[in-house]
Amino acid sequence: MSKQTILGRVTQLARANINALLDQAEDPQKMLDQLIRDYTNNISEAEQAVATTIGNLRMLEADHKEDVDAAAEWGGKALAASRKADELRAAGSAADADRFDNLAKVALGRQLQSEKEARTAEPVIAAQTEVVDKLKAGLDSMKGKLTELQAKRDELVARARTARAQNTMLDAVKNIDVMDPTSDLSRFEEKVRREEAMAMGKQELAASSLDAQFESLEDLGRTSEIEARLAALKAGRAA
Repeated sequence: MSKQTILGRVTQLARANINALLDQAEDPQKMLDQLIRDYTNNISEAEQAVATTIGNLRMLEADHKEDVDAAAEWGGKALAASRKADELRAAGSAADADRFDNLAKVALGRQLQSEKEARTAEPVIAAQTEVVDKLKAGLDSMKGKLTELQAKRDELVARARTARAQNTMLDAVKNIDVMDPTSDLSRFEEKVRREEAMAMGKQELAASSLDAQFESLEDLGRTSEIEARLAALKAGRAA
């Protein structure tokens, strides 16, 4: 997988519009659970790719350091051989001096080669370092999106449960409104009122009958008194 492909994928995932996906979900909880799993797998794959890129960068850095160290080492060897040649030439050993000068030249050639390899690696290392920094930033962004997604999932699940509870309650209230039990109570109350009215009527009727009986007794008493007085009048005239 090329560096450009890795970076492009990380950037694309980091910019995923989670809210748009949630708006289209028929079952938010199942959809979010799957999305979290997929997103977590994507992060894991991206982490492996970034780790590989970082590993390659560290290898380039190690090779560069090795070239720099080798250039310094060959430079030291060239200096030592040149000094030895000067000493031998001063002592009158021209042949030995030339041999050490040749060794110095060989060392300098190796130094130049190591320096060249180090210079060639430097722009590659710089580019790889920039890529690694961007990949790390992309991974951090992805992990932030995952945290956001998990929080959104918990929020929506809680809201869905609340909505279901509210709908259940409202449906129950609606059913109560449709089948109002107070209407049955009203009919029963009306029946009780009729029975109470009948009882009141019977009471009035009974009271009326008693009054009539007492009035009859009173009338009977007055009649008896009249009859007695009439008898007394007749008795008086006879005397």
